[in-house]
Amino acid sequence: MTTTTVLDHPTTAAAYTPTTLVAALNAPKGFGDQTLRDRRADAIELLGGIPDPSVLPAAELAESAARVLAEPGLGALQYSRTAGLPGLRAWIAEREGVPVERVLITNGGFHGLSLGVQLAVERGDLVAVDNPIFPLFLRGLELSAGRPLPVPVGAHGIDVDALAALLRSGARPSALYMVPDFHNPSQGTLPIDERRELVALAEHYGFVVLADNPYRELRFRGEPVSAEPFNASSHVLHVNTFTKTLGPGLRLGWIVAPEHLVPDLVALRSRQDSHSSTLVQAIVGDLLESRPTLFDDTLDRARALYRERSDGFSAAIEREAPGVFDITAPEGGLFLWPRIVDDGIDADRLADDASAEGVEYQRGSFFPSGPGADADRRLRFAFGDTGVERLEEAAVRLGRAVRRQV
Repeated sequence: MTTTTVLDHPTTAAAYTPTTLVAALNAPKGFGDQTLRDRRADAIELLGGIPDPSVLPAAELAESAARVLAEPGLGALQYSRTAGLPGLRAWIAEREGVPVERVLITNGGFHGLSLGVQLAVERGDLVAVDNPIFPLFLRGLELSAGRPLPVPVGAHGIDVDALAALLRSGARPSALYMVPDFHNPSQGTLPIDERRELVALAEHYGFVVLADNPYRELRFRGEPVSAEPFNASSHVLHVNTFTKTLGPGLRLGWIVAPEHLVPDLVALRSRQDSHSSTLVQAIVGDLLESRPTLFDDTLDRARALYRERSDGFSAAIEREAPGVFDITAPEGGLFLWPRIVDDGIDADRLADDASAEGVEYQRGSFFPSGPGADADRRLRFAFGDTGVERLEEAAVRLGRAVRRQV
């Protein structure tokens, strides 16, 4: 006879206690629901780096999806390789100018950064970061309990001389996070000489550079700056994504990694989600291979649209609030980064008044900044998915908010 023992259970269930890791996570700042105000129904939201739907190749993606799903064997609905589908990797490798073996497909850019942190950062390590910074990276860094070391950002991106001074003074980060093209939020692009100097510092001091480059293809003014110093280095993980060009919902990006780090990245990935969606990879691969000019044609339309919106919005702000802001015309990307130059304007009150007028934007101070930064006098306006007429209306509303303090 089998005896079944019934365990006594407490009448009141014990409260769930999160793990030490989860308990240590900070509340979202900047990109979380806790920052959202009660908004007017007609609010104009200039919050996120969102591409405009009109320049995403939806019809062409649909055609590629139909072709992929009509293939015999339905390979796109099966498992695939951890590093990614060979055809898609080959297309990216040719565009990046690297051997295909150095390209790994990821679930968007942030996934690539997360893999980089897991690869390069031991728990509690010092990690140099540009300052101000894209705040989602700091959330990812929390998973390794990394300690951020802020490095100032100037008009042309991260201040390499300031980083060098920190290293000479004894700082020993295991990694550096930075955005080389159209820095988020400041919009600066790191010049070629500074890129080479940065790579030389990484190789001399033995840290890994996590170069986050989602906006690189969105240059609408000026000359491109080569990524060759990053792609040629044994100390750089160059991270990119189709998020800003083909659509965020694809969740598809890539890493260009040094050859000696590829096996370790594959080993990490094989212990997580194994590989990115075979179907999405196959659809994008078909799109790029069957229509050789589509990607650049799509970019040309996007660049023209974003330049029109950037310039139009800048002019409208100056017209509606003359002398209040200093706006440097960006050469690309999806943001404006105005500085409040009128000392009579309280930045916190302006954000509240603008919200009351129906304009929502990100305060510069939500980016971790600290002493010496001017982020508390900055505003970040995202214009990617907002038409010129709405941007002009946003400038009118912003002007009314300014005049509440004048």
